[in-house]
Amino acid sequence: MAADNEDDTPVPAGLTVAEMAQTIGITGHTLRYYERAGLIEPITRTTGGQRRYQPANIDWVRFLIRLRETGMPIAQMRHFAALRTQGEATIDDRLTLLAEHRRDVRRQIARLREHEQALAATITEYRQAMTDAQDADTR
Repeated sequence: MAADNEDDTPVPAGLTVAEMAQTIGITGHTLRYYERAGLIEPITRTTGGQRRYQPANIDWVRFLIRLRETGMPIAQMRHFAALRTQGEATIDDRLTLLAEHRRDVRRQIARLREHEQALAATITEYRQAMTDAQDADTR
């Protein structure tokens, strides 16, 4: 801890909510929501109650964002976070949860690829129709 206030009271080192949000690329609101939702263990606070995120929090929050952006529901993220706090004994359960999520992500990717191919075919059809219309106009 560093003493960086007038009365030499130790202030926890670390990132403020704003600094953490900027570092990770999310909003402070999202950080506070993740904490309230039980996804982040209680954050170190200054004597004035300001949050101070530590380096380990950065990696964990980035992982949470990855889970969320790949479609994992908050309830499942909460379950994973709870398992994580229980330690080494839950590694098998966490591995199972992540493997299931990866299967879901792969299914989603496959569906998105199918959709992208269908869109590409439709775009090609429209472009051909435009070319055909332009050719008909020039005749």
